Amino acid sequence: MSDLAKLPVTVITGFLGAGKTTLVRQLMQNPGGKRLAIIVNEFGDVGVDGEILKACAIPDCPAENIMELANGCICCTVADDFIPTIEALMALDPRPDHILIETSGLALPKPLLKAFDWPDIRSKITVDGVIALADAEAVAAGRFAPDVARVDAQRLADDSLDHDTPLSEVFEDQISCADIILLTKPDLAGAEGVARAKELIASVAPRPIPVIEVAEGEIDPRIILGLEAAAEDDIDARPSHHDGADDHEHEDFESIVVEIPELTDPAALVRAIEGLAKDHNILRVKGYAAVAGKPMRLLVQAVGARVRHQFDRPWKAEEPRAGRLVVIAEHDDINAEAIRAELGAARAEAAE
Repeated sequence: MSDLAKLPVTVITGFLGAGKTTLVRQLMQNPGGKRLAIIVNEFGDVGVDGEILKACAIPDCPAENIMELANGCICCTVADDFIPTIEALMALDPRPDHILIETSGLALPKPLLKAFDWPDIRSKITVDGVIALADAEAVAAGRFAPDVARVDAQRLADDSLDHDTPLSEVFEDQISCADIILLTKPDLAGAEGVARAKELIASVAPRPIPVIEVAEGEIDPRIILGLEAAAEDDIDARPSHHDGADDHEHEDFESIVVEIPELTDPAALVRAIEGLAKDHNILRVKGYAAVAGKPMRLLVQAVGARVRHQFDRPWKAEEPRAGRLVVIAEHDDINAEAIRAELGAARAEAAE
């Protein structure tokens, strides 16, 4: 790459649990001949996604090319975090051919695009494209897009009601900003669910946007890298619910960290997390747990009541054998005492 050429950056956005880290991991393993660098922006205090990706590092994307920002939305910490991180990646030798930014599931992509106009970097990098991931099963169920008929009926009953939930706004902003939409987990949605999800996406998209079904993040990198969209110059074509605001806030969402002592039965923890989704509207749980008698660390990832867990790596000698989970929900649904009590009940059940 010429020193005068702008370094392309792909922004990967999508709701909590849509499969962003899985996609990035697949691109690391199949980069299409490109030397990649990665920025992971987490929501919450426990860095899960960045460590997962570093465990998958390969020569074309070594661990030093993977940087994690876990202390806030990168578009809200431009000067302190985002710009220095971009500059550090650009200074690597050899220089990356392409940077991937995996945003937090709660991030609004448009403010991030505006950060690329920052004087220190605008002549050096360009947004090659914005890729939005959408969980086919969740979208088909209408969780992140409004039911137009129902909303209209409610508005007839009370014109003062605001029926746009924070989740629907985040979803719609991510779709509106995208150059390509990847519809993930189509196997869980089935043919009818996929068709319904595509219909809902089309109803909120401001323009025709390609929608591609993707399972387990497997996609030819040529489809999503090298778009040359220069999205930072095309911001007006990407409408947002937050247009006109000087900044945006994340007060609609909250996260807490729960310490988890060593378990004897992972199934008890799974049941507790499923209960949190059902009884407390918890959106996302991710982190680690220690299981008695097992030398490997248990990785836990949950989207709503859908919980996945697997042993990912051995515990390091200097690490305490204890787990930490990040629990994320809308602000009004976070009851820290109740959440910790339910997870505590899971520990008690496991110890019996």
